[in-house]
Amino acid sequence: MKIVLIVLMNFCIMTAKGQDVNLLIKEAANLEKQLKEPEALDKYKQAVAADANNIAALVKCAELNASIGARQTDKNWKIIYYNNTQTFARQAYAADSNSADASYAMALAAAKMTEIADENKQVIAYVRETKMYIDKALTVNTSHAKANYTLGKWHYEMVTLSWVKKAAVKAIYGGLPKGAIDSAILYMEKCRKLDQYFVRNYLDLAKAYQYDSKPTKEMEILNLLIKLPLRTADDAALKAEGKKMLDQMM
Repeated sequence: MKIVLIVLMNFCIMTAKGQDVNLLIKEAANLEKQLKEPEALDKYKQAVAADANNIAALVKCAELNASIGARQTDKNWKIIYYNNTQTFARQAYAADSNSADASYAMALAAAKMTEIADENKQVIAYVRETKMYIDKALTVNTSHAKANYTLGKWHYEMVTLSWVKKAAVKAIYGGLPKGAIDSAILYMEKCRKLDQYFVRNYLDLAKAYQYDSKPTKEMEILNLLIKLPLRTADDAALKAEGKKMLDQMM
């Protein structure tokens, strides 16, 4: 009888814990919809504190640290946020290395680390890491919208890297993996089909079409972009950039 009571008590505790975590995640999601990212991040961190293996909360912590960090003008703060991005991504991957979301978070973290790495060798390592983890995410789930975007952006950045940097990288480190503008467009277009409201994807897709000398497609994407609703704290600035690109085409 005593064993049964202990089992029931543990079950009740675990059930309550699960409900608390779900409530925290729901509250965090509502704060995100209100574009209150720092407050949402705090809620997601509380969810992680309650359940250290919750992939959804861990990935959100990684994403929000990445987006908040990108807006920092002080490099020291940017470094702090990007290091936190990497910490939460690694925790998610350790919890489930077969999760597409966790692999995507690892790729996101690696991509952000390229912005703050001090040495070219570190940058190249993170570029390769980005590709490795994003490939794994898409192997697990080919319909992961943000993973498709991340791979598309990776290809775009490899193609648009200046020839001076390419030459230096090739001479010192043997070069980077090759990117292709067709692949950049392919994966970003797939992302657009999977998530029709992902503003950042539209902007980078328009830039890819611009680079590929396809003004009709560029204009089409930009016209769609400026009509999208705001879903993140970055969207207003991204839409403004898209509007500027569109105005320059007129």
